This record gives sequence, structure tokens and C-alpha cells, in this order.
Amino acid sequence: MSETTIVHLLRHGEVHNPDKILYGRLAGFKLSDRGQRQALTVAEAVATHDITYVVASPLQRAQETAAPIAAAHRLDVDTDERLIEADNQFEGERVAVGDGALRQPKHWPKLVNPFRPSWGEPYVEIAHRMLGAVHRARRAAEGHEALCVSHQLPIWTVRRFLEAKRLWHDPRSRQCSLASLTSLVFEGEELVRIVYSEPAGTTDPKVTGA
Repeated sequence: MSETTIVHLLRHGEVHNPDKILYGRLAGFKLSDRGQRQALTVAEAVATHDITYVVASPLQRAQETAAPIAAAHRLDVDTDERLIEADNQFEGERVAVGDGALRQPKHWPKLVNPFRPSWGEPYVEIAHRMLGAVHRARRAAEGHEALCVSHQLPIWTVRRFLEAKRLWHDPRSRQCSLASLTSLVFEGEELVRIVYSEPAGTTDPKVTGA
């Protein structure tokens, strides 16, 4: 009889980003006051869950989101580089539609292939590294639950990969709000179900730097 293991993919909480830039992997971007409250809300929501392993992206906002959850379960926060935000050549720029970097001709060559995408880390590479992190967490929490704190694009990409959907997509269609949980339910090594929930409420996927 197979054991059930659940791997929760948690998107970090809201980040303090007054200039509304795409911060990507840049250092120094911490949770806003609201983001800290979101992390606490998730910690309360999963307080009774059988979480035995907590791991996060190395970026500050992910580590801060993981901290109250790990503390509630008397666990340390492990770090897995594979959970990091996607690499993006527009890092540090304003990239809202009709605003900032996207209006500058010097950046247009980066936009030639939205299917790879040409401006950053290939979707397939994101999916593969995230899948590696997922299975590491599954093994670490076998028969229990693991919680992995990552970022919107990596979580959405690996979900689409697991659902056998094409990886390129309209960012406005992502179902991955701030502090949301995408929970992967395994029986043994087999993924049997994906459950999405928003313990901290819904946020707009179109907001840059949220």
C-alpha cells in the first residue's frame, strides 16, 4: 500500500517594492508589512498539517515567508537553489505594458521568441529544476507533508509541466496568487492530484513586482 506524501509549493508573500520594478533575483527585496502578515496567515492555515520538512528559495522574500511556518512546526528552513526565481534580462527594470523598458527599442530583440522565452531562462529548464526540488522534498517528507517556498513563474511552470500543458502562456492567466499553495499529492512516487488554495486571499497576477 502506497504512502501519501504532499508537497506544498508556496509562493512568497508581497514584497516591499515601491519603484514597481521586476526584481527577479536581485538581493535586498524583503517582504512588505502585508507580506509578513500573509506569511503568518499561511502559517496559521497549515498549523495542523503534518509538515516535517520546510525548504525555500535562497532569496530573502522566500526565506522570510518560510520562517513562521518552520517555527510553528519546530523545523529549520532548508535552502534549495532550484526553487529560485527565473532568470530574466529585464531584472531591475519597469516592465508594465506600455511602460518602461518595453517601450525602448534597445530591448526589443529580447522579445523575439516568447515561446522559449528569449528574455530569460527557458521554461523547460525552469520546469526540470523545480521538478528536481519537488522530488527532493517528497523524499525528505515521505509519508508526511513538505512545504517549498518559491516564486510565481517557477511554480506555475512546473504545474503546467505536470499537467502536460504547453509551458509558454499568458502571464495574466497564472493561478498563483501571493502566498498561495499549489499542493502536489503523491501516492508513493506517483502524482495523483494537484490542489490549489489561497489562504491569504487572491491577488492580481498582472501586478509587476507584487
